[in-house]
This record gives sequence, C-alpha cells and structure tokens, in this order.
Amino acid sequence: MKEKQYDLNQILRPADSSVIEQAIRRGATRRELLGMLMAAGMTTAVGGSVITAAKRAVAATPKKGGDIRFAWAQHGPSDTFDPILATNSLDYCRTRLTYNNLTRFNDDLSVRPELAEEFSSNADATEWTFKLRKGVVWHDGSKLTAEDVIYSMSRHLGDDSKSKAKVLFSDVKEWVKVDGSTVKAVLNAPNAEIPIILATFHFKIVKDGFADFQKPIGTGPFKVDEFSAGVRSLHSRHGDYWADGPYIDHVEVFGIPDSVARANALISGDIQMAGNIDPKIAPQIVEADGVEMFVVPSGACNDIVVRLDTEPGNNPDFVKGLKYLQRRDRILQVVQKGNGSIGNDHAVGPAYGADWCKEQVIRPYDPDKAKFHLQKSGVTTARLDFAEVSAGLTDVCLMLQRECAKVGLDLQLNRVPNDGYWSTTWLKAPMHVGSWNMRPSANIMMTIAYQSDAPWNESHWKNEHFDKLLKGARAELDPAKRYEMNCEMQKLVSDEAGTLIPTHNAYQDAISSKLKGLPRCPLGPFGAMEWPEFAWLDA
Repeated sequence: MKEKQYDLNQILRPADSSVIEQAIRRGATRRELLGMLMAAGMTTAVGGSVITAAKRAVAATPKKGGDIRFAWAQHGPSDTFDPILATNSLDYCRTRLTYNNLTRFNDDLSVRPELAEEFSSNADATEWTFKLRKGVVWHDGSKLTAEDVIYSMSRHLGDDSKSKAKVLFSDVKEWVKVDGSTVKAVLNAPNAEIPIILATFHFKIVKDGFADFQKPIGTGPFKVDEFSAGVRSLHSRHGDYWADGPYIDHVEVFGIPDSVARANALISGDIQMAGNIDPKIAPQIVEADGVEMFVVPSGACNDIVVRLDTEPGNNPDFVKGLKYLQRRDRILQVVQKGNGSIGNDHAVGPAYGADWCKEQVIRPYDPDKAKFHLQKSGVTTARLDFAEVSAGLTDVCLMLQRECAKVGLDLQLNRVPNDGYWSTTWLKAPMHVGSWNMRPSANIMMTIAYQSDAPWNESHWKNEHFDKLLKGARAELDPAKRYEMNCEMQKLVSDEAGTLIPTHNAYQDAISSKLKGLPRCPLGPFGAMEWPEFAWLDA
C-alpha cells in the first residue's frame, strides 16, 4: 500500500493532543491511539508524533536510574571531545554530555543562563559581562573559575586558533577577568548576538590549560569513563552536578552507519536512541510497539557541494547548470515525504522566520537552461563523492545523476564509507555532499557557511561585499534594514556560491517509548543534543 505523505504543520495540534492524553490515562493501547488519529485524517507518522507529545505530558515527573545506548549514523577516527574541533552530531552529543556553555537555548531559540547565572551588555553591545554560577565543580572535584572561562573563550581567538567556529568571534578583541566570578568580552565592533553565539555547539567551557581530550574532564552532567574514536564512549552520572539532573545512570554513545540496522536495533530494544532516521523507514518505527519517532521541524539542510577553486567548479556555467537541474519539489515530496520546505541554494530557510527572505524567487527546474550552461562550460563528465551522512542524500545524488544524463553530462557517483567521511572527503573532494544543522540566526548560519575565511566555507566561495554585509548586519538594530541586508546576502549565495540546496528538512530521530524529557530545540538532532541532563526513563 502506498504510504501517505505527512504534514508537519499538523503535528502537536492542542486539541488532538488533549484527546490523546485522556485516552492514554484510560489505558488505550498505541494501536488504538493510532486508529483514533487516522480516523480523523492523520497519517501514521503525524499521529505517532502527536502520541509522543501526549505521552510526554502524561508522564511528566522525572525518575532517576537506568542506562541509555545512543546510536548515530556515522563515526570515525576524527571523533573528538574537544569542543572547538567538533564537526558532527556525534561530537555534539558527547560534548553536551561532558561540558556546559555560558548560555543555553530554550526550545523557542531564546537563550538562558547556564554556567553564567546572569549576563548583560553596555549600551552599544561592544562589551558583554558574565557573572559565573557558584557551586559548579569539575569532574575531578575542583571548582569552576574565571580563568577556566577565559582560557576556553580565548581558544577561539587569533589567527592560529584551530576552532571550527572562530569566525563567529571575529568581533571579539579579548576576554578579561573582572573578579573571581566575573568575566567580560571586549569587542572591536557591536554584536548583539554574543549570548546566542555562546550557546552554540563549539563554545563549551573546558578547564584552564586542559588539552588531553582523550581523557576529558568537564562540568557537565556526565563523566567520561571510556573513549575510543570510531568505536564508542561510555559515560556515568556526575554526582556533584550543579543542576537537578541528570537522571540517567549511564550512557553509551557509538555509531551504526546502516540506517536499517540502526532502526532495527531500536525496535529490538538494543538501543534507546537512534539518530537520523530515513523517511522511508519512519512508518516501520511508528507502527512498532515500544518505540516512536522524535520529529522536530527545523531549517536544517543537506547540500551537494561544488568547490569553486578547482575543476570543474571553477567554471561558473558548470555550477549554474547544476542548479537548474534541482528537482526541489520532487525531493521534498518523494525523498523527504513532505517533511520540510523548498530551498533555494543557500542555507537559510523559512524556519529562520524574519531572517528568511520570503520574496526571493526560487530557482526553477529548467533542463533547457541547464543544458545551455553545461554545454557552454565544455564539461562532459564529473565525479561526485558522497556518503549517506544524512537520511535521503543517496536518493538526492541519484536523482541529480539522472537529470544530468538527460542533458548530456555524465555525473559519476562514488560512494565512500560513512565512517570517517567528515575527515577524509568533506571540504576536500571537488564535488561532495554536506549536511547542516540549523543555527539560531541567519547571520550565524551564513557566517559559518559562507564568510570568505570561514573554515567550513564548503565551496571556497569568496565575496568581499558579502563579508561586509555580514558584519554590518550584526550591528544593525533596525529590523527593516537588517532584513534588506539578509535578502541581499541570501541572493548572493544562491547565485554565486557552489552549494546546491534543494530543500530544508526536519530532524527525524527515534527513541524508546520509555525515554522522556527530551527538549525540542530545532538546532540539531534530538533537540540540538540538549537532552543529557533532562532525559529520564519511565520503567
């Protein structure tokens, strides 16, 4: 039977959730609950998400105890506990288990204090002051100090910094100690987004002078008991954690590259968290007992990258021709099962709200224009190196290969192993694939992905005017002017950069039905990996 498409706009409707909550309290089975929702016109996947939300509301009292096994889609020798080097969702999971930030995200993308119990700026946002939380201890029993924060933040500064996110600190001149529990960031230019930046993945606090990330020590909810890159990490509860959690006793983190095997491991009970679920497999999980989908709408995206600094991407007509071959609507409906939104070859989508340029014209699928530009380029064959680093990417690559063949381009696909992909292929191959988590603002997203000197500028695109617009928008307080600047930047990326982004997608992960308390922040899988201190098991 043909699987129906599901519409994320229907997820978590209050009336549906309330009815389902009442049925759960009366003892209704999952099959009965799905039947109720499908009779009302919902698909199985949407119904599963409504049931998930209702069960969270019914079972809202955290309990301590139990173990979790967490499996992601890939792992490899570049796995790291060094937050400034973190590259993928497995790294983000492990560093969130181990460390804390100065600030952290709420589900609505506002920020709240974490290791900083309060923060403030001067009138023009060129100085930001952070008062540190008292009573925070490291896993070795020592106390958090201002020196720890200054060391951690200074690792992102300077030309020799190895930080993957140092481009976000381009406005920061220095961090200084005010007193034993207060630090200050001094900026070269106004930046109203500093508290938001500090809540993102790479800005975790590590111990002053610490460098042995094979044996990491943090202030986070879990200690690291064992770590072997590309194999696994083992974690146990930090008994002196400064907040109410964590509730779980032990966490094991590792990779299962095969999507079917990952889903089967969840259904069999071998793992409790399975990341990056292929949309084609989602109905199998929805219909199984004891497991459920964990779907969070977002502005995440996958892309096909054409490097502009080497052949064949150094030919603008070649890149333009590929952009006209994007089957955006088909990818959204067939590959993603309607789960997401149409993209326009830049990383900012509708989920970014007022930062998204809503009047920008979406580049159409136009094989005639594609053929014209590809013939003009003189390129007749090219190779795309890819791995299934995000669900559906294989199908997207195959679809592009078929479209290229129709207009005379022989696009050869070279599938490489998932394990180690981010260290061996990403940013290196002339044509390859990427996968982006959503960021809390369009400016942060475009800074990381497209600023000329950004380490993750995948296509090596450089535009001086774009860089100036980025800097100007960070200091612009007039929403109308900032919007105009965002629109101009998004158009520049769409027209000139070497990233093909046909769609934006929601995060589709899956969990044991016993697992409760997961936040729903839209900045990454499993609620942007904000779950470690909040997750608990309902036996």
